[in-house]
Amino acid sequence: MTGRVTSVLEALTGTVDLVRDDLVAVSRAVHGRPELAFEEHYACGLLADALAGHGFAVERGIADLETAFVARAGSGPLRVAVFAEYDALPGIGHACGHNIIAAAAVGAGIALASVADELGITVEVYGTPAEESGGGKVLMLQRGVFDGVGCAGMVHPAPFDVVRTRTLALADLAIRFSGREAHASAAPWAGRNAGDAATVAQVALGLLRQHLEPGQQLHGIVSEGGTAPNVVPSAAELLYYLRADDAQSLERLAARAGDCFAAGALGAGCTHEVKELAPAYTELRSDDALAAAYRAAAIAIGRSPVAPEFEGLVPLGSTDMGNVSHAVPSIHPLIGLETDGAVTHQPEFTAAAATESADRAVRDGALALAAAFAAVAEDEGERARLLTAAERRGSDGGGQ
Repeated sequence: MTGRVTSVLEALTGTVDLVRDDLVAVSRAVHGRPELAFEEHYACGLLADALAGHGFAVERGIADLETAFVARAGSGPLRVAVFAEYDALPGIGHACGHNIIAAAAVGAGIALASVADELGITVEVYGTPAEESGGGKVLMLQRGVFDGVGCAGMVHPAPFDVVRTRTLALADLAIRFSGREAHASAAPWAGRNAGDAATVAQVALGLLRQHLEPGQQLHGIVSEGGTAPNVVPSAAELLYYLRADDAQSLERLAARAGDCFAAGALGAGCTHEVKELAPAYTELRSDDALAAAYRAAAIAIGRSPVAPEFEGLVPLGSTDMGNVSHAVPSIHPLIGLETDGAVTHQPEFTAAAATESADRAVRDGALALAAAFAAVAEDEGERARLLTAAERRGSDGGGQ
């Protein structure tokens, strides 16, 4: 690394290490009080207060979302957005480690604010609710919150470090089947079994798996199947995620899955309705310059990211950050922690997200993310590229 970049990294390191204990406290506090999508009032308030305490101007309840906020510092023309997530999973808490994401975002924001005037940037830390289900970032994007932002990023915990994370496009669906009740013994012929419709649909989906395109996935649960064994179910519901490598592949998968849902209804003599529970997520795009800067920073502080040729072998899953990355140059690297073999969305990962290793991930994630943004802001060519693109998006009306 050049002397200039090294000196900035040293300054950022000093700031992050100065607030490290506070960042760890934020991570542990969010972990200890898991909140579901759009209900993250404690975490949202905690982060907003922490940033306000470090001189950020905080606007709460943005984009008509109670648990969304933006905290700003600096006044430079290049707007740098750091994203905090803080929603948990039903039943297993922070099994995706959003407490680490939240604390690292606070740390990156504070670090960048300390050099904002020198770098000519405005630092914006966004509290973004409902990543697991609900698409908070998509709603914020559609409502123009990120118009004029030059670049954006966040770090996500995982069992290993990856710079250019691969994610899948996602559709979040509820499929409701409607039939007619009847006595299951005395007059079953008078009923139309919505539970059977759900079963036939799932069999059709199972048979479809042989013919899925590479990268396509589908998985779901039965959320409603009847009220009593002696009553023919008049209502049943499936909750399904459809995933694919990109939005176009997802559209094709949705059409085929839709035929399976219709087949279930037809076969059981029922009707059905397919409802999108959240905006569709698109696949993630990593900005080349930001990714290169993050890799250099991560290595400089002692991390060992997966080699570039192996980064795309396993997808993380899906994220509403994908939608942002199609509109704003972005990165979404993974920050590794010790999990003893556990992966995200397992209870063991929940436990791993509140350990000394997780605390190190908070510190390192904040520092590497801040250093990556600083490096791009100092590069005249990249800075000009980001400013020009942001201005163009603003004149086009922004959003999606």
